[in-house]
Amino acid sequence: MKITPPAHIAALEPYKPGRPIADVMAEYGLQDVIKLASNENPLGPSPKAIQAAVASLSDLHHYPNGGKSLREALASRYDIAVEEVIAGSGSEGVMNTLMRTYLVQGDEVITSDGTFTGFYVLSHAMGLRLITVPMKDYGYDLDAIATRITQETKLIYLANPNNPTGSVVGRKEFEAFYKRVPRSVILLVDEAYYDFAADDVPDYFTTVDDTRPNVVTLRTFSKSHGLAGIRIGFGTGPKEIIGMMLKVKLPFEPSSPAQAAGIAALDDEDFLARTIETNRIGKGYLKEAFRELGIPYRNTAGNFFLLPFRAREAAHEFVTEMERRGVIVRPLDGSGLPDCVRFSIGTMEENERAIRAVKEILGKAPSNQQKNLAL
Repeated sequence: MKITPPAHIAALEPYKPGRPIADVMAEYGLQDVIKLASNENPLGPSPKAIQAAVASLSDLHHYPNGGKSLREALASRYDIAVEEVIAGSGSEGVMNTLMRTYLVQGDEVITSDGTFTGFYVLSHAMGLRLITVPMKDYGYDLDAIATRITQETKLIYLANPNNPTGSVVGRKEFEAFYKRVPRSVILLVDEAYYDFAADDVPDYFTTVDDTRPNVVTLRTFSKSHGLAGIRIGFGTGPKEIIGMMLKVKLPFEPSSPAQAAGIAALDDEDFLARTIETNRIGKGYLKEAFRELGIPYRNTAGNFFLLPFRAREAAHEFVTEMERRGVIVRPLDGSGLPDCVRFSIGTMEENERAIRAVKEILGKAPSNQQKNLAL
């Protein structure tokens, strides 16, 4: 008898990460390529995190302590109980643990169109009944989501800020929505881009230290701390929910170097401040450049911009032409936005190079093709 996976696994579309630099260099014969596709920290990793990770390598013959040290550091930082914190392999690892703990095949979960692809993939991989609600002006339509809640709903996913559109939900809007969410429904709030929005968006807030009975908040060290390659993140929530998750998580997750890096990154305030300032300056530069070039963009609370095109073909042509010029940006088919491109904010040198590439593309494109860069 042939070995076959369940139907929902066979039909699964895997997560597609941004193209590696080496692949683009090989395809186009380039010697110098920059990647503005995956919202990575353009300053590199936190120096203190590197030092801590390296120092931990001499202890690799011992098993990790399951995130205990990082959980203690986070509990102290946010003035919550250790029992209200869980660590994992990136925020997506914690998301995976939560979903495996509380959901079974056929359960209903709700989120928006145009949000983090990873949640879609995990939902389909578990055979869940995934309900996606249309966006409103490239942001979450919380009223429509609340209307869609039924007795079958088990979990709602809310990314704030949202990846890949850069939209945010403010405190007033969130509180009105929260009143409509039954306490039997888990509200999963993903704050992967929190640091970029914290001092930049009026009415923005966090639930990381706001322990409500049905809210779990995710954070990652991948973005503002520059630790995407080592996979370290955490979640906070009521101890009743976190306690069950601790039973299900991989016993030795995260790794010792990842945990050491995360703890050190928490104390690298200088690096975090430089990251936020670099993003602020780059955001302003790119906004002005897009305006001058007549390229529509969506305002963002993250470290990236969403560029809408008239059609999928135009968006993909733009991605290809940018790659030919040594700049990797991200098509968004996986997020259900095939006519859009995500454009990460880099260093000023990278931003300027990317805009030179855009100008060259526009300069060589016929006028009718230039119109494809508009809504």
